[in-house]
Amino acid sequence: MRFFFLENSAPMHEKCEREALQAADQDNSKDKDASTTDETEDPWDPPYDPCPPCETWEESEEWFHKTTALIANSRATNIITPDRTPQRVTDALWHKVPDLVSILEKDNVPGFLQLFNNNRGCMAWGFVITPETFNYIVSENALRCAKVALEGKAPELSGHRANPNYMNPYGYFPLHEAAEKFSVDMINLLFNYGASANVRTAGDKIIENLLPLHVAVENTCLHKYLEDSLLPFQDYPDRRDYVYKLIQLLCLPEMKIFLDTTRLLAKKTDNLLDELWNYVKDGKLVQTAVLLLAGQEQIRQVGSSKKRKGFSEPDGFDTIMTCLMKCSVALKEKRRDQNELEASLTLECIALLVNIISKAGEDLDAYIQTHSEVPYVEVLERVSSILKDRGFFPTGEGIDVGNLYCPFDCK
Repeated sequence: MRFFFLENSAPMHEKCEREALQAADQDNSKDKDASTTDETEDPWDPPYDPCPPCETWEESEEWFHKTTALIANSRATNIITPDRTPQRVTDALWHKVPDLVSILEKDNVPGFLQLFNNNRGCMAWGFVITPETFNYIVSENALRCAKVALEGKAPELSGHRANPNYMNPYGYFPLHEAAEKFSVDMINLLFNYGASANVRTAGDKIIENLLPLHVAVENTCLHKYLEDSLLPFQDYPDRRDYVYKLIQLLCLPEMKIFLDTTRLLAKKTDNLLDELWNYVKDGKLVQTAVLLLAGQEQIRQVGSSKKRKGFSEPDGFDTIMTCLMKCSVALKEKRRDQNELEASLTLECIALLVNIISKAGEDLDAYIQTHSEVPYVEVLERVSSILKDRGFFPTGEGIDVGNLYCPFDCK
């Protein structure tokens, strides 16, 4: 079934856009009376000059096209939240989802453009491609279709384009979806078209305040190898064994795509050290390890790493270690109950983890990048060798590779 407003979708769509422009004109008049500042202006409704007295229809049309171009550009290039798409448009798209997904699975650009041209009324609203439409594109990792949508230059799009910073109806952004899929190519494409890594989830349909970086880190921690091969932290007689085993697992070939995704997002995320410290203070060892290993380049750049008179100024690793020492001292000054003992042991293991990545992280990362298809036994031997070369000597048993399926093992 098709909703009535999808019939003759182009004229209806133009009518809706003109109505939206008129409503925006009224809202702008109110904003100007209130002397709205730049900080409070809504990018969905940017300020523009009112229509001057026009002697001809051509002059009126010129103002209209100039103003719609200004609004369209603002809506396509700024962070837009929440989703402004009317529910009826979203509902109408639902009936086209099977066709859309079938096209996107093949990353069929001509098919996408034809579908859009025939169904603009449910795939675009307010001069931009709807965020839910674009979310399907990102979810299917349809890179060619995504590029066409972000450019907005194809004639079939009639000037509409996708905004990489437009929140969808579910409270997250395209980068969150790409991070969920661990699609490095899609993330790079979104960055090339201005996507911000600092957008956060919001709304009652999702866990709030998550960065795309958080999505990548948390989903990495759910990998089967980490869940199946790591005993609970408390079950290790020597807690250091947990740290060494965790590092070995993160260096396995299958983990490379997860670390690559996290690394890419970490490079663009502001206040990375604060995000790292949030994991540290919450005692989240696995998340801390993932972000330390993947984001170490940015962590080393915090402060200054340049030599001065033979000495290096503190970097992000030094900052984290200083904070850990302060927390450790504070715990020791308190009465030692069981919870505080556990917290102290956790801090000690995190300190070991930070120290290892600070000293051996670059060598570990170099090995990960250049050995993506090698047997697990070889990986574990090399990782252990790198750690020993840097003064770290794993104790206890290593990983039982017999319990892990490795497609690169030579028979």
